[in-house]
This record gives sequence, C-alpha cells and structure tokens, in this order.
Amino acid sequence: MSQSFFNGLGRSLRSANRWLLQTPERALDQAYEAALSIKAIEDQHFNGEKISANSPQHSENVLNFFQSELKKNLKLADIRLTEFRASRVVVDSTNSTLYNRPANYSLRDREKAEATLEKLRFVDSILARYTEPKPSTSKALIPISQPNGSTYITQIPGKSVRPNVPLTATNIDLSEIQFNGDDNSILDKTGVLPRSILGTLGRIKRDLDPNSEEQVVQTFRVSKFKTLISIRLILLLIIVPLLVQQLSKTFLVGPLVDRLWAPSQTGIFLNFELEEEALQEFNTFRERLEFDRLLGKAPAIAEAEAKTDEELLQEKAQEIAASYTQTSANAVKNVFSDALSVVAFAIVLITNRRGLEILKSFIDETVYGLSDSAKAFIIILFTDIFVGFHSPHGWEVLLEGLAKHFGLPANREFIFLFIATFPVILDTIFKYWIFRYLNRISPSAVATYKNMNET
Repeated sequence: MSQSFFNGLGRSLRSANRWLLQTPERALDQAYEAALSIKAIEDQHFNGEKISANSPQHSENVLNFFQSELKKNLKLADIRLTEFRASRVVVDSTNSTLYNRPANYSLRDREKAEATLEKLRFVDSILARYTEPKPSTSKALIPISQPNGSTYITQIPGKSVRPNVPLTATNIDLSEIQFNGDDNSILDKTGVLPRSILGTLGRIKRDLDPNSEEQVVQTFRVSKFKTLISIRLILLLIIVPLLVQQLSKTFLVGPLVDRLWAPSQTGIFLNFELEEEALQEFNTFRERLEFDRLLGKAPAIAEAEAKTDEELLQEKAQEIAASYTQTSANAVKNVFSDALSVVAFAIVLITNRRGLEILKSFIDETVYGLSDSAKAFIIILFTDIFVGFHSPHGWEVLLEGLAKHFGLPANREFIFLFIATFPVILDTIFKYWIFRYLNRISPSAVATYKNMNET
C-alpha cells in the first residue's frame, strides 16, 4: 500500500511539473485569445476602429454590452500577461534563451519563439489602444451629490462621464470608482459651527437645487452598488475559508493523514493532557465495573458473551486507544486544513483590494450613521465581552478550546499571562478610540455612553 501511495505521489508530482512548464505558453495563449476577441468586436461592429462608448452606430444597451465584453477581455489579457511574466521567472522558456544560445535550439524551437513574439506584439498592440496615459496630476472628483454630500465618483483624466446613465456593474468599472464620504474625512473635521447646523444648511441648499432629484437618484444607485459589493465581499471572506477548510480536510489532508498516521510509531497521544484524559476515562470504567461486581450486578452484556473483568478492561483500553488515536489525527488535520483556509482568506483579501476600500467605507457609514444610544450600546457590549469583569473566563475557555483544536497542551502560565496583558491592551485601545475619534465626531454619543456605563 505504501509503494502504491508513493507511486501515485510521484505521478502527481510529474503531472504538476508538466503543468508548471506549460504555464507560460498557456497564459500567453489565453491572453492572445482575449485580444482576438477584442479585435473581432472592433472589426465586426466598429469598422476596425476602437470600441467606443459614444459610438452613434449602436444603442445604449448594445454599447453597454460591448463595454462589458471589452473590460472583461482587457482584464483577462492583463491577468494572463502577468501570469506569463511571473511564470517565466521560474520556467526557462524557449524564447527567453533563444538569442543567448542559438546553436542549442532547433528550427522548430526558433519558429515557436517567433510565434510567441508575434502573439506578444499583437496583445500589446490591442492593450495599447485602450491604455490611458498615466496622469501627472491627481484624480479629479466629480460629485454625484452636493459638495457636502457623502458620495463622489472619481473621474479618470481623459474619460468622460455620460449623464443620465444608470449606475450598474456593466457601465461602471470598480477600478474607476472611489467612494469618498464624510466617514473618510470626518475624523479630521473641526469647525466653528456644529456639524448638525452645517448639515441642516446643506440639506436646505440641496432641497432648493433644481437638479437635486437626479442627484439623489444617482446617490442611491451608488449606495446600492456599494452595498452589493460589500455584502458580496463579506460573504466571500466567510464562505471561501470555511469551504477550503472543510473540503481540504475531507478530500486532501484527511486521506493523507489517515494513510500516513501510524500510532505505533508516532504514539497515540499528542500531549500529556490527552493521555491523562484517557487514563481518567479508563480508571472510571474500571472503578464502575468493580463497584457493580461488589453489588452483585452483572455487566450489561448478553450471558452468552459473558467475559472476565480483565477481558472487559482490555476491550475498553483498546476502545479508548482507538478513540484518542482518532482525536490526535483529527488535531493534525485541523492544523493543515486551517492553514489552507488562512491562505484562502489572504488570497481573497489580496484579490479584492478595491472591494476592501468600498467595504471600509460601507462599514464606516453604517457605524457612524447609528444613533447615539445604539453607538453606546455597541461599545458597552463589546467592552464588557472582551475587557469586562467576566471576560477572563471567556478568554480562558477560548484559548483552551483553541489549544485542544490543534492538539496542543493548554499551558496555564501562558493563558494567565495572556489574560493579564491582552485585555488591558484592548481596553486601552477602546478608550483611546473613544477619546481621540468618537469624542470629536459625536460628543453626544460619548455622553450617552458614560451615562449608560454609570447606571
């Protein structure tokens, strides 16, 4: 069985090696196909010219469709070119060494290298048509609400914004949107007049504006778009790591650990606490069996299967050993599957940086938009849970459960040291945030918090 396992592992490694060696060519082919798709749209629908959102030849919905296809293919080509460049660092591609050692390569290799260069030139020529020059100045902000409103759209220099166009995922590129609300600058605002008076004046001015209805609709569309992106990202951050953890534990890590785990070599128990629990369970069974014998009670087994105390104890010991062997193996599975879930979580964060900015803006608007009593209630709830009088018991249970999850012994000294330091640091951070930020943004919320905390 071990020989077949290593043979299968060797075949998997050889297959992975072939896949890695083919990565540059595969990535370039996909980028080339995306560029061909863009070129086909240009030739068939725009007379060979650049795909434009202002073309009079097509209706608005058709232009939106072409724009979405263009953005999809441009993004795909850019990603695959990045994959092509990154993989060539590892893989020694033919066209990268052709002109350094021409005598070592056949005519077929030279033709392959020339084909690679032609594909690169074609992809670069297509991408160059839709690549805007980097601006020398900062981005201009075009407000879709009043200047004192809470939402702006970033205007990329050289690009125009069409009025009266619904703000949807098909005609708004996420990379071209920047939400700058009051929450981004609210922490640094100070003024002579209270913000409530300024907000009232701004609301009156906005109501008197003849274009206020259109601006409110646009603001609502952006808010809806931002909410959808934030909810989608939150679900991704929760569901993707959980799925990776469960699937890897069931189909990848679990079978490998079950196949390689040998209790006779590695031991049944990962730590002394598991061994003590097993001994305590065994002693309890032995004492109960002896107590029943002294009382004249027969064991709960059929008379035809009557066994001596020694045989019953031996069976119980084997049952306990099998149970704790499975517990130890499960702890090892948790270590690797949780590590993979953390990697998946990091990948989701890295690949959704713009979404994280929108999520931060959404959370800030939600939190700072709460009433004063709601803010005070949330602050008291979190502080009492994490740094309150009874929080050490919760931290102790949490740390012990975490140690058991990974098969580690619960170090009492470390747990007590953690409880003596971390909640104190967390409490200091809470108080600093209340003093430094919340006291400037919403003094009434701080006053409500103090009154609720004193009662």
